[in-house]
Amino acid sequence: MRASIDLHFTVPTDAVVRLVNDVEFIRLKAEHVGSRVVQVDVTAGPDGSFTSSVRRTIASDQIPPQVRSFVGTELEIRQTEAWAEPMDGPQGERHGTVSVEITGAPVRMTGSIRLVPTAEGSVMTYTGDVKSPIPLFGASIETAAADAIRSALTEEAAYAAVWLADPSRRGED
Repeated sequence: MRASIDLHFTVPTDAVVRLVNDVEFIRLKAEHVGSRVVQVDVTAGPDGSFTSSVRRTIASDQIPPQVRSFVGTELEIRQTEAWAEPMDGPQGERHGTVSVEITGAPVRMTGSIRLVPTAEGSVMTYTGDVKSPIPLFGASIETAAADAIRSALTEEAAYAAVWLADPSRRGED
């Protein structure tokens, strides 16, 4: 199943990049959407590229009831984003890849991320394919997973707006 979502930010791309590289923010946004964070890692390259990885757990009540017996009460989510160096300077367009694996409920999303400047700030677009190999229930798992990913990203973007509205978070004391 193909999934896509646009997240709008009122800050330029370089501010969004700093945000998604901030280990504290990554941890808090995951907790904000009901996850228990297991591990967060951010690795920056010398050219402005970076990779962020987060492992977290969530309750399995976000998947269809008919498949919950296969997965138990908790799911582990592993999300990795690998971003290339900026195009056209620090406030330019950015591209990356994303991988979201939900262990315990064999489903995976792989795709791309694009961050572009706009007149109002910037837009981050996640586009990818959600796949589940489970016979009979695969399509309903894919739909539920895509909906859960969209919902989590939307909630995380709302949390980012609150975070960015606080001048102390931006280093503007």
